[in-house]
Parts: sequence; structure tokens; C-alpha cells
Amino acid sequence: MTHPTLLADDALAAELGHLAGREREATAAFVVYLAEFDARRLYEGAGYRSMFSYCRAVLRLSEDAAYNRIKAARAARLFPAIVPMLIDGQLSPTTVRLLAPHLTAENHEPLLAAAAGKGKQDVEELLATWFPQPDVSPSVRKLPSRVVVTEEIALPEMRGAPANPVVVASAAPCAPFSSSGMPSKPALVRPLAPERYEVRFTASAETRALLREAQDLLGHAVPTGDLATVVHRALAVLVADLKRRKFAATSKPRASRVPSAGSDAVPAAVRREVAARDASRCAFVSKDGHRCQERRFLEFHHVMPRAVGGAATVANIQLRCRAHNGHEVDLFFGPGQRRTRDATRAGSAAAGEAPATGFGAAAARTRSGTGAGRILSG
Repeated sequence: MTHPTLLADDALAAELGHLAGREREATAAFVVYLAEFDARRLYEGAGYRSMFSYCRAVLRLSEDAAYNRIKAARAARLFPAIVPMLIDGQLSPTTVRLLAPHLTAENHEPLLAAAAGKGKQDVEELLATWFPQPDVSPSVRKLPSRVVVTEEIALPEMRGAPANPVVVASAAPCAPFSSSGMPSKPALVRPLAPERYEVRFTASAETRALLREAQDLLGHAVPTGDLATVVHRALAVLVADLKRRKFAATSKPRASRVPSAGSDAVPAAVRREVAARDASRCAFVSKDGHRCQERRFLEFHHVMPRAVGGAATVANIQLRCRAHNGHEVDLFFGPGQRRTRDATRAGSAAAGEAPATGFGAAAARTRSGTGAGRILSG
């Protein structure tokens, strides 16, 4: 095996793609052999009561990997067309697991074709369109004080679990997002039918009180106190306020003030036009033409950095996610400058600077950086 540090960038990317292809081939082969092993019930002779137990103890698979691969193996045995789609990367064990309960001799060809190339969330949306479910009843209930987040992932037929996996929400408060941008304890958002979703999360007593107050204040407009309607109206107001503060969005724009000499402020008119032009998402485009899809942690990026005289104009400002703004810093100033900028920010915070909120926080963090980009949200 060639040590990756010896490879040039293009060679490393090519080798990574080659390894991904080999991994898909190995996974497809594993699924085929697992299906035959399962059909012969060889796990029983090995001293295990189920295929799941054998995968965990002998094959050393995680619970998720065992569950997905067993479901995929059983589906592939019934519908062999799944195997080449696994090899090509059109399907994964996870998406096959989602599709498996719905596949029949009559629908498997069009359903597999419709799911080809889609990820987990997109396949869930697809299944909600093909097999719509009724709306869930709105409810608010108090949880026990000591409940941990668990998910039943063992095969139902093997462990006597209910037909549908059950998610138990935690009563303990948790940070909504980690520094990496991934939810630490994601809420359940499950598509039920086209344009219809089940949303379930754990709320604090304060949030519950605010919800009740909103229901009371909307009594004339929403007499039933319907939770979905109340939450929708609240989010509409919140999103409009966030767009106003972050992108200077308004239905009645006024002439922007001319920034003073040396100011790092991006005029409101520029923010509005840039956000509209870039569709409120990162505008970074790779060498092969792929545009970043990120909408979180956006920053105003100076194409010609402010540190070398770049102006805060529409032509010179683009939206970048935090990762690609840092990438642009490294491209322009050289590797390592991104870390210098981040360390400067961390040092300012450690020095006891008062943390600002909203757009003020963005401006404060920008002033402490190198000037290659302006933070929009953090």
C-alpha cells in the first residue's frame, strides 16, 4: 500500500476513488455471500440464534452495519438487480434497507430505478410519495426524567421487537449543534406523504411555556391551537428576522450608508444583492464544476482580499461556507494562514472580549481575522 503522504493531490483523489469502487464491490460481494449464509441458517450451527447475533459476535459488525446488510442481503436474494446497483453506487445497504419492505415483483424495477443515486433522506421522500401515510396527531407529553436516546435497530423478526423501530427521545437537554455543524441529538423528521412530515423533538419547560403562550395569543387567528400552524407562523417570523439581520433583506430597502475609510463593513445593499445572486448558499465551485451546497455557517468572502485592498462591492463579494472561506485564505495567502486566522479569533475570545450576538458578532470576528473574508454567521 502506497503511503498517501507520498502522493500528489490528483493521484490521491484518483486512488481514493479507486478504493471507494473496491469497497462497493466488496460490500456487494459480502451481501451476496451473507444472503446465502442466511438462507442456509448456518449461524445456528455456529451456536447463534440469529443472523444478527452472528454478524455482531463473529463478523464484528456494528449494530447499524449488521442490520442494514442483513436487510440488503435478504432483499438482494429476492431481487438480484440490487447487486449491480450496489457495485455502481446507485444504492447503498442503507437505502436498500429502506426500500426492502416495499419491494414487490410488480414494482421493484421502477422503484429501484427511481431510488438510484439517491441518499437516505431522498429515498425516504421517495417512499413517502409512493406509499403515503396519514398525518400524525399533534401531541405534547412529559417524558420521564431519566430517559436516554435509543433506537431499536436489531432485526424485528430476530429479537421480537415491534415491526417499526422505535425512537425514544431524551429528556436531558443537549446542544442543538456541535462545532462541526452536525446535530448532537438530531430531532426526528420523517416524511409521511408528499409535502407532509412528522417532526418530533424534546423541548424544555420554557419552550413548552412559550408554545402555550403563542397558542393563547393566536387564539383568534388559530382557534384550535393547532401546533403545526403555530410553529409555522413562529418560524416564518424568525426566518424573516434572521434574513433581515444576516442578508439585510427587506421589502423597503433604503440607501446604504457609505462605509468610513478603513471600515470592514459590507454595505446592506451589497449583502442583499450578493445573497440573492448566490441563492443564500456557498458559491464555491471546484475545478470540475461542482458547486458547494452548504447553507450553514456562511461568510462574506472577498474575492480580492480586503487585506490587499479588495473592496466590499457586489463584484468582489461572494458567499462562502466557513470551510471554503478558509480554503480561499490558504489559496491566496498560502497554507497555514487559515490556522493563523482561527488562532487569532480563539485568542481574542480567550482574552475576554464580550461575545456579540447576531450580525454584531460577525463584524467583531471579522475584525479579529486576516481580512480574507467576512463572517456572516457562526
